[in-house]
Amino acid sequence: MRSRTLSAGPDDARCEDGVSDVVAVVIEGARRRAVRDGDAQIDTAHLLHGLLESDPEVRDAFPGGPPQVIRLLGYLVQRAIGYGLRWSGTVEDSGAAAGSGPVGWSPAAAAALDAAVRRAASRGASRAVGLDLLAALVHDRECRAMEVLRRAGVAVEPLVTALAGETCQQSSG
Repeated sequence: MRSRTLSAGPDDARCEDGVSDVVAVVIEGARRRAVRDGDAQIDTAHLLHGLLESDPEVRDAFPGGPPQVIRLLGYLVQRAIGYGLRWSGTVEDSGAAAGSGPVGWSPAAAAALDAAVRRAASRGASRAVGLDLLAALVHDRECRAMEVLRRAGVAVEPLVTALAGETCQQSSG
């Protein structure tokens, strides 16, 4: 059952078509987190937080292993108590998406979800998984999720390379 607390509208359900059960859980968590944080929209940092909490494959993708994931989660938890407060009341728009996305989604978050679904389709899958969404997030170098990754000291290029390799392996397998 979808929460209607965060400006969910008719486009919201369409935005979530084509995602796996794990990504649906990530989206619900991102929606709850946005409401709790007082944000008007789900943004890419909310999605990253949900991915790290919900998807072991995403956690395993980070070259720095568990210590890096723990540090990332620490940054994301701090968002509501200081880190990220400058984002409060602002719309995330990294330039990744032209126009507006579905109601309740930042343009960058909507673009990432769309890119994840397209990435899944390009490898012949009917539903986007967490690694598809993570790959879409790291592709947008100006989104909030990338700011979190940079601040947490994540070496992004090895992550991008690992995700590209994962796509090739899934396509040939």
